[in-house]
Amino acid sequence: MTKKEGSGDKSIRVVNIVVSTSLEHDIPLEKMAAVLSNTEYNPEQFPGLVIRIKDPKTSALIFSSGKVVCTGAKSLEKVEESIQQIIESLKKINVEITVTPKITVQNIVASGSIGMDLNLNKLAMKLDNTEYEPEQFPGLVYKLMEAKATFLLFSNGKIVCTGTKSEDEVNAAVDKLIEVLNGVE
Repeated sequence: MTKKEGSGDKSIRVVNIVVSTSLEHDIPLEKMAAVLSNTEYNPEQFPGLVIRIKDPKTSALIFSSGKVVCTGAKSLEKVEESIQQIIESLKKINVEITVTPKITVQNIVASGSIGMDLNLNKLAMKLDNTEYEPEQFPGLVYKLMEAKATFLLFSNGKIVCTGTKSEDEVNAAVDKLIEVLNGVE
């Protein structure tokens, strides 16, 4: 793979964190949907209520059991702000959350560049665990088993990394990816 002239090495940033938590309280979803304007609830189609938060720009699924899945945050601080806003929203319908929710990261999505041009046809031939169908999509999907991460690779060196659960894991996975790519003859 060829280094781009004058390009830096990797520049990767987190673009989405998916977390789950429990508010440890039953949630009256019908009441929530009736009172709060930033919600969608269609129980015939899906058992969870969707709440959209403007700042930080996130969305969450809330289930009647009190389980919550939040997506869209770019940092754990923003995740916590979003969960706090949900707890504040629940006060409007007289639901008092007394626990500090334990947040579990389910997935982190990061994107950026690794500063090298990539020959995707060659990579598809040389690497295991790849999917590449350029007629359908211009990126190569590469599952890096050692790092428990999946990458979308593009010929210009742009990448998307998913499957990790911390920023350290993202960085380790990208470093391992670069090592693998540099080893392809």
